[in-house]
Amino acid sequence: MSSSELDRLLADAEHLYRDLTFQSVRDWKRRTGGLAIGYMPVYVPREILHAQGCLPVGVLGGGEDLEIIRGDAFYQSYICHIPRSTIELGLNGALDCLDGMLFPATCDVIRNLSGMWRMQFPDKFVHYLDVPQDFDPQVGGTFYEHELQSIAAALAARGAKPLRDDALAASIAVFDTHRDAVEALYTLRREQPWKVPTHELYLLLRAGMLLPVEEHVPLLRRYRELVLADAARRPMDQARVLLTGSFCEQPPLGMIKTLERAGCYIVDDDFVPVHRWIRGRVARGGAPMRDLVGAFLESGVPSAIRYAEHGGKGDDVVARVRECGAEGVVFCAPSFCDPALLDQPMVVRAIERAGIPWTAFKYSENTGQFQVIREQAGTFADSIKLWSTV
Repeated sequence: MSSSELDRLLADAEHLYRDLTFQSVRDWKRRTGGLAIGYMPVYVPREILHAQGCLPVGVLGGGEDLEIIRGDAFYQSYICHIPRSTIELGLNGALDCLDGMLFPATCDVIRNLSGMWRMQFPDKFVHYLDVPQDFDPQVGGTFYEHELQSIAAALAARGAKPLRDDALAASIAVFDTHRDAVEALYTLRREQPWKVPTHELYLLLRAGMLLPVEEHVPLLRRYRELVLADAARRPMDQARVLLTGSFCEQPPLGMIKTLERAGCYIVDDDFVPVHRWIRGRVARGGAPMRDLVGAFLESGVPSAIRYAEHGGKGDDVVARVRECGAEGVVFCAPSFCDPALLDQPMVVRAIERAGIPWTAFKYSENTGQFQVIREQAGTFADSIKLWSTV
């Protein structure tokens, strides 16, 4: 093992993070001749795409490296940033390599973006993935299975492989292995956060939005081996925090580094949730499609875009704090993100009842100045170390 191998691995991941031309997707299409299907953040059933020979491609906006020129003309000033940069990427040709786009049910803004996409790119496959908020298998399950079958049929009509049970079962197994690899890194970070800095984990998660799953799993495993063997990574006296609110529009890499430099070990988060949306492995026992639908209904993570009764969202955050040993909560949500900001008061009530310290700030994906955030996070971390009894 050498630090140079780890450095190269992280450099490759950052290259994917910053490549707004989607060159890796273009290369995959040349090698395989398959369809590349983009999707907005949060959750889509990648197993379906994989089973049909398609490459799922996460489209997470333009981050801090894209200048918005035409995208601002499509949205009001009080709308979050990610739809602006996404439409900009579409209009400047960066997403020409995609054969279609899936827009998961996140909010009205993303619903509207799916309609804009149909008008701007009429030759592309476009589907707004409306997910159930009733988790009864006979109601929400039937609805969701119909949604997935309609996606599969539309992709097959455009040249993808027809969806077969054996292929879907194999794809579910592949993504179960991927979920295991992701969770192994989250567990290691929870236990030894100095071994897995969050800005590194974030780059690895982002790489998985572009790479085929068969390439991403070995990458995650090798990173874990390298950091476990790196004796130079030693613990520091930093505050352990849970970061929540960043499930859709992703924060800039510099902001995550800023939080860590301010004295925070981020020991749990909701970054790039598609990798962890289904908790654990998909339970088998029936038709693969039914198994996948059941996993969404029964094992989906609580989220601002998933209905929960009787204060369940706040209770879940408290439970996560206990599980990961966090000493405080940082609400880190994009500006104008209605789902995250509407949920925040419910979560605050729950964590205040539990006596957990918290702080909050907002960002956009292209935020470039972090001094105020650093001062706020540093003060919060210091107060936790000095006075918290959690």
